[in-house]
Amino acid sequence: MKIFFSISPVKKLIIAGLIIAFIGVVTQILSNVPYPKVPPVLFILLIPVGLLIFSRWRWLPILIILVALFLILGLFSSGASARLVNFTSIGGSIGLWIQMIGIVFAMVAAITSLVQNYGTKKIDQ
Repeated sequence: MKIFFSISPVKKLIIAGLIIAFIGVVTQILSNVPYPKVPPVLFILLIPVGLLIFSRWRWLPILIILVALFLILGLFSSGASARLVNFTSIGGSIGLWIQMIGIVFAMVAAITSLVQNYGTKKIDQ
């Protein structure tokens, strides 16, 4: 028995954004930016990708938006945002830019998904 997973175009965009962010994190790790041995951000990015692929939860875009806000706020509260403009480590800065662009892209796609799912519907009077 074959099972085919139907992934909407907006979900594909969210997944693409999260994978781009993942590539940014890997770029930072390869550029010797200090990360823990097992970076939690990898799980924060990859678990929603798995949920997007294998589940049909209607509220999943809200989780993606919360993840994106968490990572963006963490960037500025940890002081790592200085690496966005301070290019002492080119690979680390480029990786952080890639990560943030991917996160913002995924968040915009998730907002688009929410609008499509729960947008105003015309009510006949």
